[in-house]
Amino acid sequence: MLTPQDFFDLKDFEHQGIFSKDEPVWTALDRLKDYLAAFFQKSWPLSKTTGLIDKALIIYDGEVRNDFEIETSGPNHSIRVSMKGEIVKDAAVILPGAYLSNDKIIIGPGTIVEPGAFIKGPVVIGNHSEIRQGAYIRGDCIVGNRCVVGHTTEMKASILLDGAKAAHFAYVGDSILGKDVNLGAGTKLANLKMIPGSITVAVDKKRYDTGRRKLGAILGDRTETGCNSVASPGTLMGPDSIVYSGVAVPGGYYPSRTVVMPSQGSLRIYSTKR
Repeated sequence: MLTPQDFFDLKDFEHQGIFSKDEPVWTALDRLKDYLAAFFQKSWPLSKTTGLIDKALIIYDGEVRNDFEIETSGPNHSIRVSMKGEIVKDAAVILPGAYLSNDKIIIGPGTIVEPGAFIKGPVVIGNHSEIRQGAYIRGDCIVGNRCVVGHTTEMKASILLDGAKAAHFAYVGDSILGKDVNLGAGTKLANLKMIPGSITVAVDKKRYDTGRRKLGAILGDRTETGCNSVASPGTLMGPDSIVYSGVAVPGGYYPSRTVVMPSQGSLRIYSTKR
């Protein structure tokens, strides 16, 4: 009930090896430091690149390139990389004004890091993701493919599976977001309870000690939260769940297709399973 397969479809996730099918899902967070360290045993494109980026960095085919050009196009002013007028696909771009606190950072093809983003490694970011202006990635993080870490979103010691989005004013601490999870603007995944001690998770009147002082939310694939919602420490929600805007979700386990909504000054929690 609390294993990774109860929350995520991992078959296409590049980092599925961090999960153990026989252990509780939160143990993946315990393995983050060692798992990420393995990526930096050999050379990587941003090795020895730190500080404020004053000229756009373009990463292509495993190296930083200086012979490409950057331009914007279309109504959304999308970033395009070209060489002698020919479009270069799958180049990663770090725009001027971004700040790399250290060099233990890997950025996949097609990913854009906008001005004002602050990234502290170790961090591995996948393909075609967006690290938007004002994003703050504090280290020990995995960001999958086609993800968004958005404006004033803070992310720390967390995992985003492919397609997960924390686009606006979010806090993601010691958490795991499943495939295509979407956090509404202002969502906070609280990770530290006010009373000292490790966080426990209640399931069917039984309590499981996670052994973690900090544990945010684990949100199954396609779960969505409304604007300004809060997940209490140790909130585990199965796939396809919904949290309405402005709701504070009590910590604990919620099966797939759970809906948490306000009701006459309290909460209504129910399942849409058939």
